[in-house]
Order: sequence, then C-alpha cells, then structure tokens
Amino acid sequence: MRILLVEDDPMIGSVVRDSLKDATFAVDWVTDGQAALAAADCQHYDLVLLDLGLPGKDGHAVLQSLRSQGHQVPLIIVTARDALPERLKGLDGGADDYVLKPFEMAELLARIRAVMRRQAGQAQPVMSNGIVTLDPGTREAHTPDVASVQLSNREFALLQALLTRPGAILSRSDLEDRIYGWGEEVESNAIEFLIHSLRKKLGTSVIKNVRGAGWMVLKGD
Repeated sequence: MRILLVEDDPMIGSVVRDSLKDATFAVDWVTDGQAALAAADCQHYDLVLLDLGLPGKDGHAVLQSLRSQGHQVPLIIVTARDALPERLKGLDGGADDYVLKPFEMAELLARIRAVMRRQAGQAQPVMSNGIVTLDPGTREAHTPDVASVQLSNREFALLQALLTRPGAILSRSDLEDRIYGWGEEVESNAIEFLIHSLRKKLGTSVIKNVRGAGWMVLKGD
C-alpha cells in the first residue's frame, strides 16, 4: 500500500514516515497543501494522512479540493486541533477518520487498517480470496495446505496489493507503485524475486502469472 503523508512538522513527519515504512507501507511525504494536491493528481495512493495546520493551503482546503475533484482516496486527518467544530468539519468534509496529536503509532496503524477494511467492504480483520489468508496485524499468511508463515515487509506489501483486488491483473509497475515510495531504488527483478519467495512459502498456485501482463490472485467463489 502506498500512503501520501502531508505533514509540515519535520520531526513528526520523519517519525511517522519511518514508522510507516517499518510497517511495510510505501510512503511519499510532502510538507504543504499544494504539494499534496499535485502528488494526488499524478500518483495513485491507497490512503492519505493529512495534517490541518499546513502552510499556504490548509488541510481543510486540501480535503475540499480532493473531494471536489473526485478523488475518493481514503483519508485520515492527523492533527492537534481537538475542538469539536474542527472534528465535525473534517469528518463532514469527507475525511474517513480523525486522529489527535499526540498519538501512539500502534493506534494510527490500527486506524489505517480499519479504514482500509471499510474501503474494501471487509468487516473481518484478515484479507482472503478463499485460497490464501493474510493478517495485516501480524503479517502472517496461510492457505488450507500451509500453516501460518511470517512474511517479510516486501512480501506482505506485495501479497496485500494483490489481495486488495482478487481477480485483477497487476503489472510490474502497478506492484512497484504500491511497494516503493519516492526515491527508493527498485531492482529490475525485485517483483519476480518477491513472487518467487511467496510461492516458496505458500505454494506455487497462490499467485498466477499472466504472461505479458502481470500477476494476480484468483477471486474466490
């Protein structure tokens, strides 16, 4: 999953970015509202973390612009503004959740998982296509024939991307977009290596190759 982090405080931004990366997310970090809108226009994001007190265009204006332009990306406001009118304005303006600073990263990560479950129409905390099951909380996966195995950060991110859209073919560039953030070096065979590793752990039939197009997990009945 790829997250756009919009935060102008350098200390908070660096801590959140690094923590998100440790939790397997690809992260692009911008520090003002105009840069956030520009990034959203040129890159697909699975979620936005948005501060309100931004220079130039504040967070409420960014949220309004995103929604008025048709961006349906899940969005969590992360701010120190705790007044009820601010919270109501953010949620009624199209935010999916509202997190107050200071916060524990464990809670923010749990809220991210909850928002993504709602976005995918899933009530259960695990992801599954009926063949392979993935637990975002523990980064463990299993199949009917393979007991739970621990996945690496990159393995988890790739399998999560595929399970978000069972039956859809994701190309190499699609998968790279969801796994790697700006400035991260991507080796030419990185996706193939991760898929080989996942097949070794979970079975060769878990991920299907569609020659010349990309990879997919089957859509369960």
